[in-house]
Amino acid sequence: MANMTWTPDENRDKKVKQYLDKINHAPYGVILILSTVLFCLFTALILFGTF
Repeated sequence: MANMTWTPDENRDKKVKQYLDKINHAPYGVILILSTVLFCLFTALILFGTF
């Protein structure tokens, strides 16, 4: 069985942190734009439906 003792690897930890900082972000801009467009479409449908 392989040795299960954890030893830190500074180089790998730095690479993983850089990767996570670059990739792991929520797309807040896209969420805001989509919610605004959907709200406007819903409002337009309601207004067109009443007239």
